Amino acid sequence: MTSHPPIHLRAWQRAAFDAFTASQTPDFLAVATPGAGKTTFALTCARAALGQWWADSGGAQTPSPLVVVAPTTHLKTQWSKAAHRMGLELDPYWTPSDGLSRDVHGLVTTYQQIATGDAAARLNALSADGFIILDEIHHAGQERAWGDSVRIAFAHSRRRLSLSGTPFRSDSAQIPFVNYEATAQGDLARSDFTYGYADALRDGGVVRPVYFPRVDGQMEWSTAGGDTIRANFSDELARDQMSQRLRTALSLDGDWLPTVLHQAHRRLEMIRTHQRDAGGLVIAMDQEHAQGIAQWLRQELRTAADVVVSDDPKASGRIAEFAAGDRTWLVAVRMVSEGVDIPRLRVGVYATTTATELFFRQAVGRFVRWQSGLTAQKAYVFIPDDPRLRAHAFTIAEARRHVLRPPADDDASDADGAELDPLSAHDEFGEQLSLFSVVSSTATGITMHAVTGEGTLGGTEVAYFDDESEVPEPDPDLDPRLALSLPILPTAAGTVTDTADGSTMSVAERREDLRGRNADLARRIVDLTGWNHARVNAEMNRLAGVTKVSTATADQLERRIRYAESWLRRMRRV
Repeated sequence: MTSHPPIHLRAWQRAAFDAFTASQTPDFLAVATPGAGKTTFALTCARAALGQWWADSGGAQTPSPLVVVAPTTHLKTQWSKAAHRMGLELDPYWTPSDGLSRDVHGLVTTYQQIATGDAAARLNALSADGFIILDEIHHAGQERAWGDSVRIAFAHSRRRLSLSGTPFRSDSAQIPFVNYEATAQGDLARSDFTYGYADALRDGGVVRPVYFPRVDGQMEWSTAGGDTIRANFSDELARDQMSQRLRTALSLDGDWLPTVLHQAHRRLEMIRTHQRDAGGLVIAMDQEHAQGIAQWLRQELRTAADVVVSDDPKASGRIAEFAAGDRTWLVAVRMVSEGVDIPRLRVGVYATTTATELFFRQAVGRFVRWQSGLTAQKAYVFIPDDPRLRAHAFTIAEARRHVLRPPADDDASDADGAELDPLSAHDEFGEQLSLFSVVSSTATGITMHAVTGEGTLGGTEVAYFDDESEVPEPDPDLDPRLALSLPILPTAAGTVTDTADGSTMSVAERREDLRGRNADLARRIVDLTGWNHARVNAEMNRLAGVTKVSTATADQLERRIRYAESWLRRMRRV
């Protein structure tokens, strides 16, 4: 048995790990910019703590369980695979009725699942004295039932590590296991460790610099009262009219969005001459909008465009396939806004009316992940020049600008962003818009921070992009002094994970494969015996000494296959 290799950490991850281990309280909140490596940091903390607790018991007790709570179903599998690479086995298919197999260290669930049925009560019993990772913890405040369920589920857990990609504020119901401090803008979550976008840029080799081409335009629409309104993004409008203006720009019935998609595709094609698998992401308003955008990309630009929406049961597989491939565009509705890891994304189009700062930052976070071995790695996110989005982009661009430009250039601020009065971040454009209709929309110009060269679009002057010849940011060798060698942690079944060669499947992946093979054998035996499925499966369980397939270990499932195959051979000889 080869020992698990050391865990190599970035400087911020080691500093955060040291802060976590030094903390004497059960709760710890770490806020780190998307792409910085929160998953590795959190799993390192979990493995170190679980290993220490097990060692303190002299190995006499079953290791305490690890529970990870993720925002989406897709991220359950992503967390499970990441944990396996670090010597931990997590079941992403756990359900309250099934229980937990003995050959895993714990499970991955979602905030929504915890609030369903008796999941919170089951987790309360299972996670007592356990280690909990609450990924993007602000989701626990998305619905009151979610927060209440999280509080019930993990009230007795030994340690709770909360993660977020951006600082967040409370609404009327504060989020469990998070401390708050009063500010002029409201109660702000108090982080125990913070690693921002500017910090990551400054360190180099952690995140990409992101640029925001902001596209203005002339939009025209008719209101429910029969009035026709014409406005660009600089015109002051009432809140409902601002919503209508943005929706008009994003409609495929006008010319604004097709023009922006064409410009974004040109940028992506230029990047793909240097990085052949570079990809683009369009974040759409809804499923119909996403399908329309994908169809336009295919027909007008003759390019590949995949769609992922939450109602598609194969959405996780489609995202994983896109991430591993080289197809050009992915069009999504919220599905790729948070946590999803697609490092090859280099160009984005923000084509949704969701305008909160939290969602905007999460969406931008899909483009910042650094890829080793590449030189220039600028990413571009095209946005409507709406005051809300402009304000959000400006705060990110300012952090980037102060890091990437020499100090002497700091006074060269952008006139259109310096005096912004950001609108409320809590308005998500939720107005009823069914009674308004788009008349026309035209893109009239692109503006972007820190660009060179001039060009034209629609007859107006725009700031065009510089090329990919920026001085490459360093991709530093990992400092061996930051590496951690942690003891191997067995499961309750006594099994341990060996990933030294990087080729082994996780326990969850093995069990899914074995369950499929067991189901296929059961069907074949049903055909030969004439028994029903329940009777065949009960006999297969009896032969293999399995109580329930859902909680059987991988070894038990393999034994069940051997008995089923022997049964088939005997029947064929008769």
